[in-house]
Amino acid sequence: MKVIILPLAREDLKDAKVWYENKLKGLGKRFLAEVDKKINFIKINPLASNIRYDEIHTTVLDVIPFIIHYKVEIDHKAIIIIAVLHTSLDPRKWQSRK
Repeated sequence: MKVIILPLAREDLKDAKVWYENKLKGLGKRFLAEVDKKINFIKINPLASNIRYDEIHTTVLDVIPFIIHYKVEIDHKAIIIIAVLHTSLDPRKWQSRK
């Protein structure tokens, strides 16, 4: 399956990387590596994560407290990443992106 990261999700990633990098040099790269690892898992197992909102799946990164919100489009053989947000944020923040 192909993975499509929507522009606002890319912004989420960029903002988080910058924030972590400002906290500790190299931590931003580690954050992106954790995201890549989880996206690779999702590519192989797109339906493994629970559906949390309508047809939106969520999965938590293993080390850093972020949730990837994504939709699986079986017909198009695609995974659409809608948001990558810190677990402390209001979970409804991404819903305007659907």
